[in-house]
Amino acid sequence: MKNKLVTIMVIMLVAITLVGVIAVVVVTKFSGDASAQKEPSAKEIVESSVEIPEITTNLASGDFIKISFTIQTDSKKGKEELEQRGFQVKNIIITELSDTKTAQLKGKAGKEQFQEKVEANVNKLMQEGKVEKVYITSSILQ
Repeated sequence: MKNKLVTIMVIMLVAITLVGVIAVVVVTKFSGDASAQKEPSAKEIVESSVEIPEITTNLASGDFIKISFTIQTDSKKGKEELEQRGFQVKNIIITELSDTKTAQLKGKAGKEQFQEKVEANVNKLMQEGKVEKVYITSSILQ
């Protein structure tokens, strides 16, 4: 009687341990895939990006800037929508630039901050997709 009880307890402990190990492996496997996002290839970035031609406008400080952008979206549908909203994107850029001083655009930090502003404002417009990143492709500040 005692041997049967010990055997049943050992079998139950092994079964519980086995179920626990399997649960940990499954959770680790599935959560690892979800949290590690695959970076898009260069080809995928180009396929989902829109070029904004050079814009020349005045800054708040009285200087002027010639600047162009490439905007990366999250999908081809996002790219199509962004192409249709080109005039709105240009308006956002010109409006932001007209409120920006020359000193704010100098250096890496200033340009990155401006890119983030443009990204946030364009994302407010988007319905089909999302802007992933805004790249400044040329910039002449005078």
